[in-house]
Amino acid sequence: MCRFLVYKGSDEILLSKLILDPTHSILTQSFDSRLRLDLRRPHNGDGFGIGYYTDPKLGPEPCIFTSTIPAWNCINLQRIASKTASPLIFAHVRATTEGSLSDDNCHPFSHGSLMWMHNGGLGGWKYIKRPLGELLADKWYLGVQGGTDSEWAFALYLDTLEKMGHNPSSMPPEGFGPTVLRHCMLKTIKQINDLITDIPPRLVEEESLDTLSLLNFAVTDGHSVVCTRYVSSRTDEAASLFYSSGTTWEDRGHKGEFQMDRRDKGADIVLIASEPLTFERESWVTVPTNSTLTIHKQTVMVHPIIDENYSYNPYHCRSSQYARAKGLVANEKASNTASSTPRFTPTPDLPESNKIRRPDHLSFRSAPRVRESVA
Repeated sequence: MCRFLVYKGSDEILLSKLILDPTHSILTQSFDSRLRLDLRRPHNGDGFGIGYYTDPKLGPEPCIFTSTIPAWNCINLQRIASKTASPLIFAHVRATTEGSLSDDNCHPFSHGSLMWMHNGGLGGWKYIKRPLGELLADKWYLGVQGGTDSEWAFALYLDTLEKMGHNPSSMPPEGFGPTVLRHCMLKTIKQINDLITDIPPRLVEEESLDTLSLLNFAVTDGHSVVCTRYVSSRTDEAASLFYSSGTTWEDRGHKGEFQMDRRDKGADIVLIASEPLTFERESWVTVPTNSTLTIHKQTVMVHPIIDENYSYNPYHCRSSQYARAKGLVANEKASNTASSTPRFTPTPDLPESNKIRRPDHLSFRSAPRVRESVA
């Protein structure tokens, strides 16, 4: 199943330094995905996409390049990535679950200044697709071009954003703001869960319907980024998601051995990835299951998603069996022993005592989380 990557930096970076050059770049993951165990679909060769923001003089909309050619076999990707730089980049390699092999179904998707991608799947999709569509205003319903559950989820996000009083087609100069983007994401996830709950139990039983959703979403308005690591379960682990932050991202040995360094207390670079781009475990932090990760001005904030699938017990353990069956859990044999939690910036208006720390299930460092009620 799909992999994605997000880069947000204070300076531009060549796409090739993320997509092509690192030891375990997202292009390498498309054919040699060592850190996720998926014997059913070992390759992510059903197309790819990159989205990035250009000079503001060209407008606030991102540039999107997608192709149904496997990422490892696209010479145009190599040509573009080695000559294109951006401070905010989305990249995605696809293994089809819903939707045919077409450019319309390749991530990331965009509308106006907003860009979206997804790793996972919506539970009970064939039974929630129609009721989901009925929730949408006509313009969002008609705006869906492909057949993926991911794009329909984006349409629901756009519809929700508009109902919150924000025009997705006309962004303020400084963006919608991280709080708006995150609250809209929480409302979108809740609506998806409600639709699945409404599936008649008889159908679930008769068809042995898989109603669990794996919702690793990523959305940006070109200023802030919000990602989720989420599964609609109290007992299961979500699809893997990691982040790394620092001041430099450099290939020290010029052999793809990139390393994230921190030269001061701040962070100029934040990377988010389904799988780490390097095999240096100490540089990557595990995003806790059922959390949002927000980046605003290179500040990273991790919040729990407090709903029916949330546990207030900080030592609550989840099973990786479901995610592993989907090929979405990091290979623990490839991981080293966890190290201490890195410097982390919580939401400023919450006291230190409200932080929740979760055990590290994947032998990576786990990010602390900020307790917060869902708005």
